[in-house]
Amino acid sequence: MYLELIALLLTAVLVWDHLRNRRHNQMFAAAGFKGPKRYPLVGNAPMIINESPRTVFDLQARLIRDHGKNIHIQMLGERGFMTACPKMIEAIMSSQQTIQKNNLYGLLVNWLGDGLLLSTGKKWFHRRKTITPAFHFKILEDFVEVFDQQSAIMAEKLYSRADGKTVINMFPVACLCALDIIAETAMGVKVNAQLQPDFPYVQSVTTASGMVAERLMNPLQRMDATMKILYPKLFAKLNNAVKSMHDFTNKVITERRDLLQKSISEGKEEELVNDVGQKRRMALLDVLLKSTINGEPLTNEDIREEVDTFMFEGHDTTTSSIAFTCYLLARHPEAQARVFQEIRDVIGDDKSRPVDMKILGELKYLEMVIKESLRLFPSVPMIGRHINQDTMLDGKLIPGNSDILILIYHAQRDPDLFPEPLKFKPERFSFENKGEINPFAYTPFSAGARNCIGQKFAMLEIKSTISKLLRHFEFLPLGEEVQPVLNLILRSTTGINVGIKPRVY
Repeated sequence: MYLELIALLLTAVLVWDHLRNRRHNQMFAAAGFKGPKRYPLVGNAPMIINESPRTVFDLQARLIRDHGKNIHIQMLGERGFMTACPKMIEAIMSSQQTIQKNNLYGLLVNWLGDGLLLSTGKKWFHRRKTITPAFHFKILEDFVEVFDQQSAIMAEKLYSRADGKTVINMFPVACLCALDIIAETAMGVKVNAQLQPDFPYVQSVTTASGMVAERLMNPLQRMDATMKILYPKLFAKLNNAVKSMHDFTNKVITERRDLLQKSISEGKEEELVNDVGQKRRMALLDVLLKSTINGEPLTNEDIREEVDTFMFEGHDTTTSSIAFTCYLLARHPEAQARVFQEIRDVIGDDKSRPVDMKILGELKYLEMVIKESLRLFPSVPMIGRHINQDTMLDGKLIPGNSDILILIYHAQRDPDLFPEPLKFKPERFSFENKGEINPFAYTPFSAGARNCIGQKFAMLEIKSTISKLLRHFEFLPLGEEVQPVLNLILRSTTGINVGIKPRVY
């Protein structure tokens, strides 16, 4: 009797699973999407049993090779497709129906709330419109001073290891510099991460970033409910780090709002100065405090969501790019020599001379190097989207309730679009070759309506930092080669290693 009941129940579950997925499967088949073998209930999950974050890029490459650039995927209850096809990527990034992030981004909600990265619909549109003025030319011009000052601190601290023999993992070095930069430009405060890496806010950001990345890779940590049960100490540690960051940000917001209101009441709004008596530069926080949506000012919680979002997005991504660019220059001495000569031609031989936007704009070859570095090692290797209703994309009808993974890492290494794709060739991005690159095959800052609002900020920061380091040091090819690993942003399991020695000129 029990065996019959079990058999009946199993049959019912299998029938339910078939009926639940039938429409999706039929529509993806009609659209010409292929994929690995699916099994009842678990879909394609068995194919990742022996995989890890270290091997996931190889797995994706095999799927592209075997099934094409649009791959139908079903993982347990999640259904959809992965794509490395530039036409499909263009359709996704250009559509208003595909601006919602998929559920993996939910891991960030506790930290970032419903800020620009995670919000959708009208809220996202209004927030995007509100924040855009923070990246006006005049404000970015002031930020360059911060880039220059903080990268000078990084260079000074590196001299103790500049013996030409010591292997330096550039990721943690660049990370502290990027944290100093984003804290001062987003919040208008100095956290001195490079000088005081044990500062509580810096520790909390580092802890939360690492733990969220671990949750992304570990299915048992993805849901709060399972993490509370299976990893209670880790869950408490993450919540404590998030609370520490929120407390710090709330304090800064409250103090800045009080100062702004006092200055307005005294008619001195334009005379705000910093702690050494200089006219204080505008920060993202100042723009948000002065902004309104439908005539109403943003609440402290609204502002904290956006400040936290920029603190998160603005340090790890640039850290990755700075570190990988240093790594590639160390292993391509001809390119490094050309960049260094350009820097001397534009800036001169005074290592302490500050840079500005005009000077950074003249570093054309350095920009080509950074763009090629971002092609090979995009800071954000994948983007996730979700569609709620049936949507036509690239002439293919995609069923609603589908998750999409845009494989930026693989699209940018496609031999059909980038000849000799694994070679470091900055000349791909020369003015003469500009028209040959499909703008949706190369999307390190995403594209379309939901492109990275801070991409000009990021490029200026990376150019300023790399140019400062090259004025002081020669990069050497020391340490293990990189082994890219899927994470919130692109990292390497072996570190992103270089050696350095002082330049004499």
